[in-house]
Amino acid sequence: MLALNAQDIHMQQRAASKQEAIKAIAGLLTQKGLVEAGYQDGMLAREAQTSTYLGSGIAIPHGTTDTRDQVKHTGVQVFHFPDGVDWGDGNLAYVAIGIAAKSDEHLSILRQLTRVLSQDGVEEQLKKVARAEQVVAILNGETTGAQALIFKPEMVLSGFPASDMTTLQAVGAGLLKNHHCLNNEGVSQLVGGSPIHLGQRHWLLGESEGVEQTGVSVVMPATSFTHQAQRVSALWCLAANNGAHLPVLKTLTQWKADEQLAACVSLSPQALVNACSPEASTDASTAIASTDAHGKVTDEATKEGESGTFTVTNSHGLHARPGAMLVNTAKKFHADIQVANASTQSASVNAKSLMKVIALGVKHGHQLHFTAQGADAEQAIAGLGNAIKEGLGEHA
Repeated sequence: MLALNAQDIHMQQRAASKQEAIKAIAGLLTQKGLVEAGYQDGMLAREAQTSTYLGSGIAIPHGTTDTRDQVKHTGVQVFHFPDGVDWGDGNLAYVAIGIAAKSDEHLSILRQLTRVLSQDGVEEQLKKVARAEQVVAILNGETTGAQALIFKPEMVLSGFPASDMTTLQAVGAGLLKNHHCLNNEGVSQLVGGSPIHLGQRHWLLGESEGVEQTGVSVVMPATSFTHQAQRVSALWCLAANNGAHLPVLKTLTQWKADEQLAACVSLSPQALVNACSPEASTDASTAIASTDAHGKVTDEATKEGESGTFTVTNSHGLHARPGAMLVNTAKKFHADIQVANASTQSASVNAKSLMKVIALGVKHGHQLHFTAQGADAEQAIAGLGNAIKEGLGEHA
């Protein structure tokens, strides 16, 4: 399996543009005997087709499928740019991972990077690193400062038979403990805490003591009850030891401003988690756009949705370019779109997140199963099917 090593990291590099950076990386790949000189043209051509910037200060320049014959040995060379390099659209790359791959050996690195990109503080760490070993640790997700938010559909519990706030707090704390976010001390602190009223029957309770990982749970009672003269329809519990929970607070704040908090209880657990994720691709209110002016869920929001299963015919599966094409297609639609790798029986992920799509590890011949909910769900499934059939920007 291809892996990142300290000897492949080149610190304190400078480049006036991403093209200059790519040429320098291609030159080193050639010097190391990994590629022929013509591979540089493929790397520049790939960048002209689709940006290889992934996020969090990381870019992955690599060649086109037409220049795979220029690869002699699979490998990587990593440049660290402490001042950053403009990679387009205002994105600064502090680390560029130049990839030379004969087939799909590099997918292990891409899958690892998708996990790192979802963590908090990665870009800031990459700005400050001084040693190659530190870069490897960050990119491998081994640093304690980079921690992802733990918020999964199974941490959203609706219809719970509770008639008092203390019961909701205990259930919310239990969900967080079960997902290794709170220890016993944290559970006690959360259960004994005092929730604040956000408005529209939603309450918020946070805890920073006894936190092992930053996480969120949501508990909704089967029947709304009264607490401190205010009704209760949902309790949001936060366990935080870093800033990974901030996107959730931002989403709640926006929903409150848009007077849509009441409507979000009608979202499926998966849709609720997606709407609060750091990489949510649309405005937070989009997820509950299918509500009328009074917060009542419309017929469109209660539909079961559409689904479709399609076979990926790309020779090298969903690497960066076809993956980006798939995600860009999904983003054209307002529907909440989930995708799973049916061939490996993976869990469903947000089809509008490049990080999560690449992490599915889709290879040639694998089947992708899509589900979509929303007013344009049928068009979304049809559009994704056509895009896959046409090769996602590559010859099938």
